[in-house]
Formats: sequence, structure tokens, C-alpha cells
Amino acid sequence: MVGIVIVSHSQKLAEGVVEISRMMAQDAPLAPAGGLEDGGLGTSYEKISAAIESVYSADGVLVLMDMGSAVMTTEMVLEDLSDPNVVMADCPLVEGAVLAAVEAAGGKTLSEILAGIDEARTVKKLST
Repeated sequence: MVGIVIVSHSQKLAEGVVEISRMMAQDAPLAPAGGLEDGGLGTSYEKISAAIESVYSADGVLVLMDMGSAVMTTEMVLEDLSDPNVVMADCPLVEGAVLAAVEAAGGKTLSEILAGIDEARTVKKLST
């Protein structure tokens, strides 16, 4: 099953996105990587690496980030891994995470999940 890592500047935000995603897909392998080691705001190379390792399988890992240095730090981790089965997704964090978790739990492949997540960018919340 595809693993999912949530990278945020905030530990609470990353854990909250994982919590919401688990509510929709209990069996999906999810890991938060939020904040710095001391609990402060920021992004941590070590936390991202450990989160990826904790959900890694031959099916791959999808990493979703909130913004800015979360993206840059994740890029550095992925460069050092040089594993084509670990990829970043450019999508809304919460909507993308929930969709990815549901699709991973449903047995979709990494490429299928990426295609579905791309659609999350255009889903409207209001009908007006």
C-alpha cells in the first residue's frame, strides 16, 4: 500500500491532517513530519526522512507539503534518497491528504493516486 507523509511547518498541523485522513481511511499508512525537533515551527530534514522510512513500501511513498521550506526540505530529502518510488504531490494539503489516504487504502497505485490528487486542486467547496 502506498505510504503518505504530511510535511508541515507545524507539528500540530501535520498531526491534524493525519488525524482527519485516518478518519476517512483507517488502514492507510500515514506519517506526520511537522515542526522542528524542539517543537517549534519549521521543517526538519530528520523528521521528514524518518516519516518516509516509517511508511515506506515497494508501493511507494507520496509526500504532501504545506508551503515554502517544507517543499525545499522535502526536495533535499528526496535528492538524497534518489528513490523514484518516493514523490512529492503538488495539491491542497488537507483535501489531497484525505483523497490520497482513501485511494491508498483502496489499493490504488502511486501514479493513480497522483492523477486523482491533481483533480483535488479544482474541486470547489461552494456551489456559487
